[in-house]
Amino acid sequence: MSQYTKLHNFLSELPDFVFEYIELAYKGESVNTQLGYSIDIKVFLSYLRQFKFRDVQSLEEFTPEHMEQVTLRDLTGFQAYLREYESEFTMPDGSVQKRVRRNGAKGINRKMSGVRGLFLYLYKNDMISHNITDKVDFEKVHHKMKRALSSQETVRLLDCIYNGDKYLEGRDLVEYEKHKQRDIALFTAYLGTGCRVSELVNLDIHDVDFDTSSFIVTRKGGDEQEIFMPVQVENELFTYMKQRLEMKNVKDKKALFISRVGKRMSAQSVEKTLKKYCSIVNIHDPDKCKPHALRRTFACNMIADGVDIKMVAELMGHKNIEVTHKYYTEFAARERKRVMRAFDIEGHRED
Repeated sequence: MSQYTKLHNFLSELPDFVFEYIELAYKGESVNTQLGYSIDIKVFLSYLRQFKFRDVQSLEEFTPEHMEQVTLRDLTGFQAYLREYESEFTMPDGSVQKRVRRNGAKGINRKMSGVRGLFLYLYKNDMISHNITDKVDFEKVHHKMKRALSSQETVRLLDCIYNGDKYLEGRDLVEYEKHKQRDIALFTAYLGTGCRVSELVNLDIHDVDFDTSSFIVTRKGGDEQEIFMPVQVENELFTYMKQRLEMKNVKDKKALFISRVGKRMSAQSVEKTLKKYCSIVNIHDPDKCKPHALRRTFACNMIADGVDIKMVAELMGHKNIEVTHKYYTEFAARERKRVMRAFDIEGHRED
């Protein structure tokens, strides 16, 4: 079952106004994003059905009039409920299982964001007279600092991707050789352009233009952007493209990056592949083993090379430059280390 079919089936269990909200508010977003917010709204409606509207027999019966009756107390109660609640899900054999779900501040805020968006949609379209979610305070989130790859780690990772025969043997080596050029092209494109994993796996063959040394990606929100390739990225993509066009038994004819079963690579597959390479070269920090670490490394290297932060924001596809500033914080940490490592506590310095 495709993710689009899964989303459609999921929304068919929810009220029409939720279907319209997801279709319009998240147009251009990935199907996984749409599905995620749909799940969050289902949790909210299930909570209301359990604790406020006990006469509602199914989630489909909810109307904007029910949303009109939601109070601030209902919303703060929902926030508290999200910290730990029990949900039901149906197994392939038809049996119903229960599972305890827990959320930290970040998870609670994401679910409340979906609910707030729904109320804003209903209010703007005159389906409710006021937006009660404006009065809700979000949970305070303490941000964990995530590190980019160091230059040494980047060199080790690339060496493993380019020269896997030095690290692998047996069945692992055979599998590596099958996808060697694909992985080289994929991960050099990641480190060399800073694109999101979703943008790279969604590339089609015709998106790449070697005459202009660029490829077209669809950014968050649906806008397209031309990404210019560094020479190394272009060379590796060119080599991979020749292999890609000669591949047989490919199920997705348009897709650029192909999985071992002939379908378009998924973001999960990219992450699994990256973790394998990181493990081989002893990179074990969980944050550094995720694809976003390569995007973070690209941004930090750009800033370290003196590229203006506004340009970095444009290259990263950030509409809000404040998002880019967090990468500057990582670069600043490197500079603090350089200054402090050179500091002489006895005060010896040249006049």
